[in-house]
Amino acid sequence: MKPTQSISILAITALASTVLSASAQTPPAEALINKLVAKGVLTDSEAKELLTETTTTNQVSASKWQMSDAIKSIGLYGDVRLRYEYRGADNAPGSGASESTYQRERVRYAVRLGLGGDLFDNFYYGLRVETSSNARSPWVTFGDDSNPTPSAKTSDFIGIGQVYLGWRPADWLELTVGKMPMPLYVTPMIWDSDINPEGAAEKFKYSIGDVDLFATFGQFLYQDSNPDNSFPSSDTFLLAWQMCANVKLAKDVSLKIAPVLYTYTGQGQNNGLNHPFSGQGLNGLNPNTSGYNQNGINDLLVLETPAEFNFNVGQHKARVFGDFAYNFSGDSRARAAAAATALEGGLPYAVTGQNKAYQVGVGFGNLGLVYGQTSKKNTWEARVYWQHIEQYAADVNLLDSDFFDGRANLEGVYTAFAYSFTDSIIGTIRYGYAQPINHQLGTGGNNLDLPILNPIKDYNLLQLDLTWRF
Repeated sequence: MKPTQSISILAITALASTVLSASAQTPPAEALINKLVAKGVLTDSEAKELLTETTTTNQVSASKWQMSDAIKSIGLYGDVRLRYEYRGADNAPGSGASESTYQRERVRYAVRLGLGGDLFDNFYYGLRVETSSNARSPWVTFGDDSNPTPSAKTSDFIGIGQVYLGWRPADWLELTVGKMPMPLYVTPMIWDSDINPEGAAEKFKYSIGDVDLFATFGQFLYQDSNPDNSFPSSDTFLLAWQMCANVKLAKDVSLKIAPVLYTYTGQGQNNGLNHPFSGQGLNGLNPNTSGYNQNGINDLLVLETPAEFNFNVGQHKARVFGDFAYNFSGDSRARAAAAATALEGGLPYAVTGQNKAYQVGVGFGNLGLVYGQTSKKNTWEARVYWQHIEQYAADVNLLDSDFFDGRANLEGVYTAFAYSFTDSIIGTIRYGYAQPINHQLGTGGNNLDLPILNPIKDYNLLQLDLTWRF
C-alpha cells in the first residue's frame, strides 16, 4: 500500500469513526463503510476491523452518558458564588428597648446547579438544585455550623430550587407548571430575585409592528397549611395578572412597561399568615403573635408597575428604570394593625396613607452583569437606585432580603458595580443604606439576617462577590 493511500485511509477511518461515535444509529455509518469498500478504498477485512473498533468506542461513550429518547436537548448551567458581607443597623429608640447596634460580618458561599432543555412536541423542562433551604437566599455562611468541629457540614444543605415542565403549543402561547423561574417582569422592590414561585403560569405574546405585547397570568401556591383538606379551596394562593408592552422607538431605543395586579385567596393557618400584619416590634423582637405579627397577608390588593427605558450612550448600553406599587387595601391593613397592637399596648390609632412603594434608578454598561445574568470578558456595569417601601404597601414575605433586609417602612439607596474578568468570572461590589420612613411605625418584615431589630435605623449593607458563571 502506498504511503499516500495509507494517509487517506487513516483520514477516512477517523471521519468514519467520528460519524459512528456521533450517531446513535449505526446503519448510516455502515452504509458509508460499504461505499468505501465498493470503491476499493477499504478492503473487507479493514472494513470489518473499522466497524468493530468504532462500534466498541460508541458503546463505551454511551455507557458513560445515556440520554433518554424522550429528551431532545439537555444543557448544564449554574453558578458558584463567594461573598464577604457586612450587615448592620441600630435599634431605633421608642421600640421598647434601649438603642443598640447589631452587626454581622460573614464569609459566605452559594451554589446553583441546573439542567434544562427541550423535549419533543414543544415541551421543555428544568431542574435546579441550590444551597440553603431559605426561599429568599441560597447563601451559606462558612464556619457557622452547630457542630464545633472545624469545617463541619451541619448547615450545608442542598434543596430543590426549581423543578418544572413547560409547553409551547404555538408561537404566541407558553404554559408552565411546577417550581419555576419567575415568569413575571418584576423588580427586587416587590420580589426577591431568589424566589421561584410554585404553581402555574400562562404567557401570551403578540406583535404589532414595533410593539411587542405580552400577557402573563400566575396562580402561585402560597401555602398549603393543611394538606389533608381539599385542594385548592383550603390553601392560600397568590394570583397575578400582568400586561406588558415593549415598544421599539428607534434603533437601540425601547420602552417597556408592565403593570401587574396581585390578589390573594385563602388564608394560611401557619407561620403567622392568619394573623393581621402589624410590622411593629416588641422589645426589638419579631414574634408572630396577634399584636406584633410580621408575616400576615391580610388586606393586600397590590398594583405594581415596573418600567424601563433603554438606549445607547456611545458604545455602551444604558437604562433608566423604575417601579411603582400601590396597595388599594393599605388603609384597611393599617387599621387591622392598629387594632391588633392596641391590645398589646401599641399605637391606639391607625397610621393610614402608608400604602405605596417606588423605586427609580439607572444602569450603565453590560446590563444584567450586576445580577450575574450575563458575562463577557472585560465588560462592566454600574447601577444605582433609590427605593421607598411604606409599611402597608406590599407583601413583606416577598421583599428582597438584602436590600433592604426584607423590611417595609424603609427608604434608601442601592449602588453596585460589576466587572467580568473572563467570560465566566465576575467580581461585584454592592452597597446599600436605608432609614425608616415613618418613625411612629416599626420596620415590618421577618428576616433572619438581622432578627432582633425592629424598628431599625441606619441600615448598612456591603457585599463583595466573586462569581463563576457557567
